[in-house]
Amino acid sequence: MSAAVGRTGPTGSFAAAVAAAHSAGELVVQPRMGFPTVEQMGFGLGAVRGARARTVGTITLDSYTRVGDHASAARALERGEDLNGFPIVAHGGRTTREMIAAAGAGDFAIQVRHGSPLPLGIVRALIDAGLDATEGGPVSYCLPYSRTPLAEAVEAWARSCEILAERVPGAHLESFGGCMLGQLCPPSLLVALSVLEGIFFRRHGLRSVSLSYAQQTSFPQDVAALAALRRLAGEYLGDTDWHVVLYTYMGVFPRTVPGALALLRESARLAALTGTERLIVKTSAEAHRIPTVEDNVHALETAAEAARTATASPADRPEEGEAEQLLGEARDMVEAVLELHSDIDRALPAAFARGYLDVPYCLHADNAQLARSHIDRRGRLRWSSAGRMPVRDVPGGTAASVGAEELLGMLSHVQNTFDRAALDPAASRDPLPAAGRTRQEAK
Repeated sequence: MSAAVGRTGPTGSFAAAVAAAHSAGELVVQPRMGFPTVEQMGFGLGAVRGARARTVGTITLDSYTRVGDHASAARALERGEDLNGFPIVAHGGRTTREMIAAAGAGDFAIQVRHGSPLPLGIVRALIDAGLDATEGGPVSYCLPYSRTPLAEAVEAWARSCEILAERVPGAHLESFGGCMLGQLCPPSLLVALSVLEGIFFRRHGLRSVSLSYAQQTSFPQDVAALAALRRLAGEYLGDTDWHVVLYTYMGVFPRTVPGALALLRESARLAALTGTERLIVKTSAEAHRIPTVEDNVHALETAAEAARTATASPADRPEEGEAEQLLGEARDMVEAVLELHSDIDRALPAAFARGYLDVPYCLHADNAQLARSHIDRRGRLRWSSAGRMPVRDVPGGTAASVGAEELLGMLSHVQNTFDRAALDPAASRDPLPAAGRTRQEAK
């Protein structure tokens, strides 16, 4: 259980909604959808609120807004051009408030999701719109998505956190640190980055946070990672109200509908069995097109049902010593960063400069690019090379040992596993324990 359980929740509507659901023993499920017009976005929020599930809403922003090009977003709206999300700055706070009210979602918990390394304008816009929750972080919204220098992103996120904390009582911020690049990042680094961003948020005034983790390639390894995330959050976040959010697999998604739904259900089962409070879903349309509102509602309802009926099996448990090793690696990384400087704003860039943090296959200029990973024969994500990170017992291999063909195979590993199992369960020899094992698929 998170540190928030058993205490009065913060006044922020988003955090309070998640806390209330957890107290009732229900998993909160959430989409990532965003649409450009007030009519489309309002319809989507209303549909999510009406889904047969315990939901919170999402307003995902467009690419122009993410990079601060609000003039281009406004021109696109004027011309009726398509955008890949909701341009909250171009629409303005009053319009966004009116949209939410017209959708009948005035008391519905909503989070703004964006992907910006320089989020100050977005934070001001969501505050003006009466919203209290967003996500990202100085590392997690910088390295994967931009060429912005890390030190500049840290400064911008520090100011954004402070403004959010000053102007919105109970404001909630979610770290995206557990989702770096979506895949091929060993779980210990995901856990460490999420915890470090949680510490960053806390030191800049926020007292309601969530820590993320993205479903990876091995159910037992993910169980160990989520346990480590909770353990370290309890140790490092003090009296902060916090919860954990799991993301359905963010890499290459299965192309078959049965395979995609099996992977979605497995993420819900993982969330349910680990006591995770919130799940960000993906839809069965991910491999083919931008999901519709209907796709998202179906995914929310499918995940909620899978969570309600989840059962455990012996194959779900981590191997002996696996959880302890993962926890030790993550703790070593967190401590190595915090020992660099008492000011985390300086410690984070210094950690990347020294290679104490190093995201595999991330090409950002501030990333050391010495670390590499691989998927072992049991389906676990392992280090091939840890570079200068404080990781012990790295098996043999160098950064150059993963070739292009192997890398492509790793990127499609989960997709192929779940598609094979969906088409012919007897044909799957993959160690992933999930495909075809939820109650729904057994019926």
